[in-house]
Amino acid sequence: MDKKEIIAILEEWNFWSKPFRENFVRETYEKEVVHKASTNEIIFLKGVRRSGKSTILLNHIKNLSKEGIPKENILFVNLEDPRFATSLSLALLEEIKQAYLYYINPKDKPYIFLDEVQNIDGFEKWLLKEYELQTSYLFATGSNSKLLSKEIGSSLSGRYLDIQVSPLSFKEYLTFNHVLMEKPYDLISKQTEIERHFEQFMLYGGFPKVVLTPDVVLKEAELKSYFDSILLRDVVARYQLDNFRILEQLSIFLLSSISNSISITKVKNRLGVSHDLASRYMEYLENTYMIQSVPLFDWSLQKQYVNPKKIYSIDTGLSKRVSFEVGKRIGDMLENIVYIELTRRHSEIYYFKTAQGYEVDFLIKEYEKITHLIQVSQTLSDEKTKKRELRALVKASDELKHSSNIQLYLLTMDKSYTESLDGKHIEVVNILEWLLF
Repeated sequence: MDKKEIIAILEEWNFWSKPFRENFVRETYEKEVVHKASTNEIIFLKGVRRSGKSTILLNHIKNLSKEGIPKENILFVNLEDPRFATSLSLALLEEIKQAYLYYINPKDKPYIFLDEVQNIDGFEKWLLKEYELQTSYLFATGSNSKLLSKEIGSSLSGRYLDIQVSPLSFKEYLTFNHVLMEKPYDLISKQTEIERHFEQFMLYGGFPKVVLTPDVVLKEAELKSYFDSILLRDVVARYQLDNFRILEQLSIFLLSSISNSISITKVKNRLGVSHDLASRYMEYLENTYMIQSVPLFDWSLQKQYVNPKKIYSIDTGLSKRVSFEVGKRIGDMLENIVYIELTRRHSEIYYFKTAQGYEVDFLIKEYEKITHLIQVSQTLSDEKTKKRELRALVKASDELKHSSNIQLYLLTMDKSYTESLDGKHIEVVNILEWLLF
């Protein structure tokens, strides 16, 4: 591409001659960016499309400017700009940098931000060159987990730090709606308002733009647009698929099956496809971050691999948008919300089944130690439900007795209290309280 053509595109995306836009702050992520950037390693923000990765970077750019970094020393490149579409290559990255250096002429080592970097085949080679020559501070975002892990893991090992970005947590959702939660008492004083917001959060999820859109019809339209975009851009285009109908059917089936265990055999039988195709398409969808799977815990990795996995959606709004029936399954939606919150707090998450068939929704492992068993239930008002949920936790902790001091939690929409069974203490915790504090 011609330098003038490139700089004209870059001018529209950068703030060299215009003020910064006002964006909502996502404090947790922005602090993590600052902390990790202090190492001078390459910073990768990874996560599902439209989860707010670009905005987090733009806020970091704004903060750099406040700290005295000249705007001219900062370059933001949107690699999904359609004007770049026919030229996406390693050569384009170098052409972009040279056009920037020629026309903007930064006085010091520049900060370069590459948005949706997976669109450039071999992007890691250019980043490695910049890193080794120490010519730029580097930041990038991406929406394909396998591609990013494979390419940056092999070429950039030891040279990068990543940050996993999800749609808004419920606490962030409340902040976006100007409801501040500073102390547990706020949950009491603002109870009605918070419960109303939580119902909307369950139904429409936490994608930032959806949250900021007041009209329900437009929320639904945004979610459908995200669903289509994820399939078309991150799967069909990336893997050059020609069977969109099967991919769409599989996506809807999985998003409709949240909080339930699914095997490849079940998928292939449901869709009438081969085992190989079902396996590959499921992997593609997981790579987009839209679908998440949780393995059954076993000390044997082989048994973990062959057993069915539980399926979760990155956002309950997406699930409800493609399957109206999901919106009626409050218990499954609550479990999905708990799972996504757990991914923010822990890295090793499983489900567990006892020898007697009791199932525990979540088992948390840290290094070689099991630390938490967590059950999710909408309400314990039914005595049979209460006994079943408590019994599952106790039986599971008995089977896992070589891991001492396992914390037992039962998350519910009821009030919080401590329950005891067979000498074990179980913390029954209100889900809203658990999410917010």
